[in-house]
Amino acid sequence: MSKGKVLIAMSGGVDSSVAAYLLKESGYDCIGCTMKLCGDECAHEGGCCTADDAADARSVARRIGIPFHVFNMTDLFRQNVIDRFIGSYLSGRTPNPCVDCNRTMKFGELRRRGEELGYDCLATGHYAKIEEKNGRYYLKKAADPSKDQSYVLYHLTQAELAKTLFPLGDLTKEAARALAAANGFLNANKPDSQDICFVPDGDYAAVIAAYTGVTEPEGDFILSDGTVVGRHKGISRYTVGQRRGLGIAYSEPLYVKRILVKENKVLVGRDKDLYDDACDVREVNWIAGEAPQEPIRCAVKIRYRQKEQPATVTPLSGGRAAVKFDRPQRAITPGQSAVFYDGDVVLGGGEIE
Repeated sequence: MSKGKVLIAMSGGVDSSVAAYLLKESGYDCIGCTMKLCGDECAHEGGCCTADDAADARSVARRIGIPFHVFNMTDLFRQNVIDRFIGSYLSGRTPNPCVDCNRTMKFGELRRRGEELGYDCLATGHYAKIEEKNGRYYLKKAADPSKDQSYVLYHLTQAELAKTLFPLGDLTKEAARALAAANGFLNANKPDSQDICFVPDGDYAAVIAAYTGVTEPEGDFILSDGTVVGRHKGISRYTVGQRRGLGIAYSEPLYVKRILVKENKVLVGRDKDLYDDACDVREVNWIAGEAPQEPIRCAVKIRYRQKEQPATVTPLSGGRAAVKFDRPQRAITPGQSAVFYDGDVVLGGGEIE
């Protein structure tokens, strides 16, 4: 007897392939699918979401004996992810498009597509865990800390967690690859995608120019006292903490401290100038379903590869929160995500203002 009907998001990589295998072996009624998110411009080494990736996913689905579909979502992806990405960079922010893609596409549009087909549960190959206790759902870190992806899942709600499966939560990457190899999956040794799917070679400025047809104006690099120390090539080329590619000749290394959009200037400073102990966060999602009534002590992570840091988070009105770190943090970057943890449990998170 089937445990239930599950739509499995299959990227063509080894992780989602093994997730599909585990669910099928566990007795779920599964259907695999790949989202077609953009056209040939996405095809580049280190990327994802290509026709070859869809073919790899189809091959695995056929091997484990589940139906497979490709859903064309290019227009929705442009609206929900690419346009937001471009708008963020042009407003001096550094976006995290993988968070936006998870939130709006995978756990939004794809889930709705699955429900239309009668599959009310969604599964992915993310390394994270979901636990239920007394009717409440908890998002937790994966067992393998080197692969944990809970940081990009802070947007999930109680209703979404109740209908989501993460089969890889207790596996290491090595164990996933071993399972794939043992079952003859053609992608068992396929490298992980490294780049943003619609940004070949990491050239954000070229993508923005191609999509908008606009060439950004040059402007000044300035110090905090207003001294001009060089010329920038358009604000979308820079992010807080950046040193490489500035082209500034100065007596000591300089780093991007802030993007001044209205003035079309980039504020630079020394490394020690990049540290701050506070930030505000917007569009906060509290996974419990409601914000705390008073400030809470927790740990906060402000970038994917960073270790979370002790802090006090104070909920504010309008879906915002104020974060006060115990120690100053380097390069707190507007547009990135601040995610709140209580041990292994994700409390929520939002976008740094």
